[in-house]
Amino acid sequence: MGLSAAHKIIKKHLLKGKMIAGQEIAIKIDRTLTQDSTGTMAYLQFEALGIDRVKTKRSVAYIDHNILQSGPENADDHLYIQTVAKKHGIYFSRPGNGICHQVNLERFSVPGDTLLGSDSHTPTGGGIGMLAIGAGGLDVAVAMGGGEYYINMPKIVKVNLTGKLGPWVTAKDIILEMLRRLTVKGGVGKIFEYTGEGVNTLSVPERATITNMGAELGATTSLFPSDDVVCEFLKAQGREGDFSYIKPDADAVYDEEMEINLSELEPMVACPHSPDKVVPVSELKDVKVNQVCIGSCTNSSYVDMMKVAHILEGKTVNENVSLTISPGSKQVLNMISENGGLASMVGAGARILESACGPCIGMGQSPATDAVSLRTFNRNFEGRSGTKSAMIYLVSPEIAAASALKGYIADPREIGDSIEIKMPDKFLIKDNMIVAPSETGNDIKVVRGPNIKPFPKAKPCENTVPGVVLTKVGDNITTDHIMPSNAKLLPYRSNIPHLAEYCLTPCDEYFPKKAKENGGGFIVAGINYGQGSSREHAALAPLYLGVKAVLAKSFARIHMANLINNGIMALVFADESDYEKIDPLDKLVIENALEQIKNDTVVVKNESKDEEYKMIFNVTQRQRDMIKFGGLLNMMKQNTK
Repeated sequence: MGLSAAHKIIKKHLLKGKMIAGQEIAIKIDRTLTQDSTGTMAYLQFEALGIDRVKTKRSVAYIDHNILQSGPENADDHLYIQTVAKKHGIYFSRPGNGICHQVNLERFSVPGDTLLGSDSHTPTGGGIGMLAIGAGGLDVAVAMGGGEYYINMPKIVKVNLTGKLGPWVTAKDIILEMLRRLTVKGGVGKIFEYTGEGVNTLSVPERATITNMGAELGATTSLFPSDDVVCEFLKAQGREGDFSYIKPDADAVYDEEMEINLSELEPMVACPHSPDKVVPVSELKDVKVNQVCIGSCTNSSYVDMMKVAHILEGKTVNENVSLTISPGSKQVLNMISENGGLASMVGAGARILESACGPCIGMGQSPATDAVSLRTFNRNFEGRSGTKSAMIYLVSPEIAAASALKGYIADPREIGDSIEIKMPDKFLIKDNMIVAPSETGNDIKVVRGPNIKPFPKAKPCENTVPGVVLTKVGDNITTDHIMPSNAKLLPYRSNIPHLAEYCLTPCDEYFPKKAKENGGGFIVAGINYGQGSSREHAALAPLYLGVKAVLAKSFARIHMANLINNGIMALVFADESDYEKIDPLDKLVIENALEQIKNDTVVVKNESKDEEYKMIFNVTQRQRDMIKFGGLLNMMKQNTK
């Protein structure tokens, strides 16, 4: 029985468990990445492990999120990350060098290796044949220290691509079609492995667009084979020595299969306020556009930028549209500067931003009140742009550029013949903004600004867990809701006490106040609680406020892991109708908790209503121990005594 490419990589890195879907496995992690929004906390946690040097093949710290410096906080955090990286053997990508996923694809991704990143879009690396997984900062810290990464073995889904994309149809439309079919929770517990004749027609950046936005499916990761296309890309990056073939066997067996005929696709748009609200662009007529933002880790490659430059060349952006462009890396920016692409953009009236995340995370360029903003990004959650009333649409760079010229959502098929940009035979290689670590670290002093506070630590589970229902929220609550991440709050990513004052306030403005007045308690939630970003702060802020458990209809993978890593119980309603029976400020209690957490079900009593609810606690023995000891760090310390 043949193996898929994903099975081959997992088998090579398997340390514990069996490759049976749903069973816990532990794998060796070759490489890690962090960014500055999550990295500060990850490195504080790494320091808490007491390990002098990272034990991975390569770990890289990127600065790409907290770029606006309206006070000292961001600069202080960057200095902390730079010095802690220098000391402990981590490469440091300086501000301006580019977005972590784009730079990592260009300069550090290696086919067949495993990559764990403290960012949910780490699966971008799957476009080059890596098993690249997003996780919470604590999991990444443990991996940097040489520890294994635990996960339930995902189902491997074969996505057979047939045919070839038509004019003006792009890789963005492939992943939007996946979201249209499967929704934002359709990939939970799965790895999507792309195969078939259509794969050969897609470049590495196009593949990376698909694997990047596969995170919006809730997938563990997505993966393309490492083939001749990957070989040519790495050769152009001067890294042909990193290449190896990673392909599925001809008789590979998959858990599920699906097919997409690329020839049948058309340009697509994800409408507000979810990446799975997908319709053909042809169905959107006369939608006036106020803002267009091109870039992000999804669509900021050299080819993407050059297609936009050719569409804009010799033209002028509509007078009612603000167009911003964020090249994905310094490499991309250098190349379009030298070949005239940047001049075409500037000449058309585009505003050129830093090679950073920028508007994608609400770090500047918030739209006007009630504005329509087209973005080539991966998420369009309500309020993520910084303007709650704005209507955010997700599109390809081609739709974005055409719409910027027209002033309304435009079908690029209406503006003439499609543009074909060839991949360079050789990329411009200049890694002068990547700082190597010290050989020993003994001479490096870690600099800590006043904004860096100790992270909260859970206490061992008590036998009786009482508390009130602090809030009750609905379906698809994102980590943006749980821990807002706008430009005003991002500078405080290393200051959990400050951030906690805003925890869950987009859903319940009095949540922090109620949590403090009641000494913590419980959160009750609907389906897919914690979708979106991997940010561990969405677990750390509730922990700081005394949250003891979250009762939900279902959880997003990374957030559930983050809760348990930090000693917070993640319980799923056995009967979803029980969700309706609970009201805010009901008094709940979990009795005999130390015995109950040994089982797959936990009974929660509602003392206010004299009711009991059966909750599913279907986790691994290791995760049960985490809850018992009060989180992963406490458990590791207990096990080393």
